[in-house]
Amino acid sequence: MIDKDLLGLLGKDRKYIAYAVLSMVVGLFANTAITACICYAIGLAADGAEASAYIAPAAIAAVSVALRFCVTKVTNEFKNSLGAHVKKHLRCLTYDKMLRLGVRSSDSATMAGMTQVGVEGIEQLDLYYSTYLPQFFYSMIAPFILFAICAPIDWRTAVMLIVCVPLIPISIVAVSKYAKRIFAKYWGKYTSMGDVFLDSVQGLKELKIFKADERKHEQINASAEDFRKITMKVLVMQLASTTIMDLVAYGGAGAGIAIAISGVMNGADPIKALFLVLIAVEFFLPLRSLGSAFHVAMNGASAGHKILEILRAKEPEWGDGEVEDTSARLDGVTFSYDGKRDVLKDVTMIFPRTGMTAIVGESGCGKSTVVNMLSGAYRPDEGEVTVGGKRLSEVKRSSWYRRFAIVSYNTYIFNESVRDNFKLARPDVSDEEIYAALKQVRLADFVRSAGGLDKVIAEEGGNISGGQKQRLALAVALVADKDVYVFDEATSNIDGDSEAIIMDNIRELAATKNVVVISHRLANVVRADNIYYMSDGRVAESGSHAELIASGGEYARLYNTQKALEEGYLDREDDCNE
Repeated sequence: MIDKDLLGLLGKDRKYIAYAVLSMVVGLFANTAITACICYAIGLAADGAEASAYIAPAAIAAVSVALRFCVTKVTNEFKNSLGAHVKKHLRCLTYDKMLRLGVRSSDSATMAGMTQVGVEGIEQLDLYYSTYLPQFFYSMIAPFILFAICAPIDWRTAVMLIVCVPLIPISIVAVSKYAKRIFAKYWGKYTSMGDVFLDSVQGLKELKIFKADERKHEQINASAEDFRKITMKVLVMQLASTTIMDLVAYGGAGAGIAIAISGVMNGADPIKALFLVLIAVEFFLPLRSLGSAFHVAMNGASAGHKILEILRAKEPEWGDGEVEDTSARLDGVTFSYDGKRDVLKDVTMIFPRTGMTAIVGESGCGKSTVVNMLSGAYRPDEGEVTVGGKRLSEVKRSSWYRRFAIVSYNTYIFNESVRDNFKLARPDVSDEEIYAALKQVRLADFVRSAGGLDKVIAEEGGNISGGQKQRLALAVALVADKDVYVFDEATSNIDGDSEAIIMDNIRELAATKNVVVISHRLANVVRADNIYYMSDGRVAESGSHAELIASGGEYARLYNTQKALEEGYLDREDDCNE
């Protein structure tokens, strides 16, 4: 019932559990003292004692009530402190893990799943730590304290009560395996429903265009129905286990009370028997409360294991060396994402400190995987990736990323002002430098007319065109002033004017920077210093554009095919204009 892996996440915050348990034990003694004073006062009343005799038990009871109040308050404060520290600690751990993963996403969860686990999952895990764990340790201690108090009064009643107490944890253990499976499915269904919903919202435009929104609606309904069913199973399991625990608790207390009463019938002190009757239920209340917290704990533990999957995700290896020479190289690199099919096969590529290197080929040939190798998102299964002669795994990530930038077709523009987007790349950038970069990509006039640098870019660049978004991403990259630029399909799905502007800037950058261009349109790489044509994860051809055309290989075939299609399109456009 205690998960060592989850307990290990607490670190120094374990002390709050000890403080909470200690205060709960003090509260138990205060409750016992109050019960004893009540019984003693009843005994005095039965004996017809004078009023002065009640002063001592009344004073002790008053002090015990005050102590109980203070202890309850302190216990809640310890639990709240534990919960607050746990949430902060876990969110920091999760966020730091994502930072260490870098540009690579975790394979342990989808974006929607990670969001749900990182927000609601941590809230559920907070209850596991702040409610379940203190109650667990207190429940293990409280019955033995009460047994030590009751045994001198009537050992038979005390033995009966202590013997019945383990029946509650036994019932908890009996349902725990089933509960773990249920809660594991619960979180699986929950994150699955979140995935479907997020996917549908993001693709709502496409669903409407293809009139597939009704089918997606049915899919969401089916996912929601699966979640409802698993939620009902959780509730049924909770109610059934609660009923079992109530039967054990009240049955055990009843058995102890019966023995205490039978002792009175055989001549035992009725006041002592009354104390045992009143205290009998205290044997079972801690474990009964533990049983109620158990279901919350299982839910939190399931979320905790999802968090552990993220925290245990394999991180790219980095060293402590500094990057001094920004020339890069892939040397005999072989790589597979799933360990079954090689995406890259013995790939060797050279990227000099200055100049433009292009990587082209049909979809699925491994172009973007080369980018993942250069960025350090993944490490090769065989071969080496080097920067300035040093293996990438030997240099500091911060040192490499200070010199490295990627501009892709889906580069994210934040829902902030134009100025703030630039400051993400370089916090000390001036307005003059921002406008200079915007002028390079021919966006300066547009930004001025649209409200200046304070213009807020909508989510996913919704209030600017695709071409403007790509040019803005390029301008931000220019301000960052890196030594290595990778343009991964940076001109994909934009208008011809924006494409020409971006390519002009890329060629200008190549004069002083290490520029890598990945493009499906071969006309964009004609002026590259070296071109790698990839096919089926291998470098099939390499050389300048002129050399590859002269060789008459696959590159030449693809280039001529694209050129013919583009010329045919322009001819038809001219005919339409006439």
